[in-house]
Amino acid sequence: MGRLATVAIDGGDLPFGGGLLALVRPALNGMEPGGVLAVHSRTPAIADEFFTWCKLEHHELLESSAQTGFTRLLIQKGSLGAPRGIMEINQDLPTRAGRLDAATVLEAVPFPAKADPGTGFAPRGARVEPGGPAYPFALNDRDRTAPPDVAALYDQAVSAQWNGDTDIAWDRIKPLSPPLQQALGQIMTFLAENELSALYVPSRFIARVHPAYVEVGMFLSTQLADEARHIDVFLKRARKGGGGLGISHATTSASLHSLLMLEDFTEAAFLLSVLGEGTFLDLLRYIEVNAPDEVTADIVRRARADETRHVHFGMSHVKHALQQDPALYGRLEAAVRRRSATLAGVNGVPAAVQDALTILVARGIDPPSVRRGHETYRELLNVMHENRIKRLASAGFSHDQAQTLSDLHTPNFM
Repeated sequence: MGRLATVAIDGGDLPFGGGLLALVRPALNGMEPGGVLAVHSRTPAIADEFFTWCKLEHHELLESSAQTGFTRLLIQKGSLGAPRGIMEINQDLPTRAGRLDAATVLEAVPFPAKADPGTGFAPRGARVEPGGPAYPFALNDRDRTAPPDVAALYDQAVSAQWNGDTDIAWDRIKPLSPPLQQALGQIMTFLAENELSALYVPSRFIARVHPAYVEVGMFLSTQLADEARHIDVFLKRARKGGGGLGISHATTSASLHSLLMLEDFTEAAFLLSVLGEGTFLDLLRYIEVNAPDEVTADIVRRARADETRHVHFGMSHVKHALQQDPALYGRLEAAVRRRSATLAGVNGVPAAVQDALTILVARGIDPPSVRRGHETYRELLNVMHENRIKRLASAGFSHDQAQTLSDLHTPNFM
């Protein structure tokens, strides 16, 4: 009695090197090691060719028997060269209003708890043939890399992209008074500097994210596109209308340098997105409300919508990581304290930025208006502090911890 096969294929009269292997190889790839494949072939001397091929491919030709009009071969799949991973179930993905989004894919093919650097750039769900090199991915842990809603955030980011050349009504900008134009140029310079840090810092981590969590890399890539667009429009607005760029302060440089030097992904998400970009949301709102024209308001309004996604990612990342590892609270607080110590000489927001934010509200340089502008600026600092505490509490920090961390946050906003 012949052995039972797991799978059977009919090769007809296909020659061994003329198409038959295109049926045999996929059938074996879909089987686990030890599985048996039956091949029916009407090609003469096919058994000899398969005997040699099985030796080379580390399979075993269990049986070759002549039947009426064909040859029956039984091939047992070997363990060497067997792809790792579970074969994906062949099921269709549902569409939503005609769209197939990343969140739907993630539901069907969820993140693994741990990822193997040896799988290289193999997409999540693919079976991986062993023997490839280990890749230098450092972010291989789901709970410290991939917040659960990152695919949904990516979908939002893709649908919300805008064009800084065509979506801004540049031709509607009119020249401002010299003091207000100078103030706006200084503010836009400061915004662009900070957005440059928000462009470069995430870029350092994309290549470290294991492709099993590719949605994280995809989202960070949309963040880079957002920041590049913000830098572009902020610098254009500084120059449009006859103005120019302002001063780049050493204190700003020191603050942003401390972000660029971060090596831990979660610490970077916390310091940049939760604390820095979170504070930046309040700054952008302040500029929007007090903008000298609707075009400027539109620019910062669009940028703030993008930054809200970045903050959401940082919040989700940190909150999820803290839930999985309570010891992370101490590490994040220590990171804030280290940065605070590094910036011990930074006593406040750069003077030119303070003045520019004051003049923005005053619209000019008459003393009563400047007084009002200064009071509004001081209120902005209070709003930033209060909202930082709220974000930290939402991430899971106690009120006292949130108060302490907010107090330690750099006065340079980012």
